[in-house]
Amino acid sequence: MRKISVVFGATCALTVATAVAHHSAAMFDFEKEVTVEGVVKEFQYSNPHSWLLVDVTNEDGSVTTWGFEAEGPSTLLRAGIRKSDFSPGTRLNISGHPMKDGRPAAAWTIATRSDGAEYNPRSGFRIQ
Repeated sequence: MRKISVVFGATCALTVATAVAHHSAAMFDFEKEVTVEGVVKEFQYSNPHSWLLVDVTNEDGSVTTWGFEAEGPSTLLRAGIRKSDFSPGTRLNISGHPMKDGRPAAAWTIATRSDGAEYNPRSGFRIQ
């Protein structure tokens, strides 16, 4: 019986540690914000986190793909964001808190399509 309790306790501890690590946003610099203009390459509308991939043309003509992380589809739907809102080729300006290590990725804060429609993925957390 003691062996079962030890195994159960260890399993619970590992599960909690994994869940806490998964939800960490430590990789983003919340003191800074970056805004880029580009074209949607792909919208990975998936759990546990969605990624909006945006091709940005640099001054030298090269293209950098930026990744903007948001929550999963259920939270995005509550925010009024559907996968079809960002089909490949959609032009937009998008802002977010950049990665601390300088990679071209950020925690998505606001996106504005070329038609003026604005999308804030964090609004899906609001309690109505």
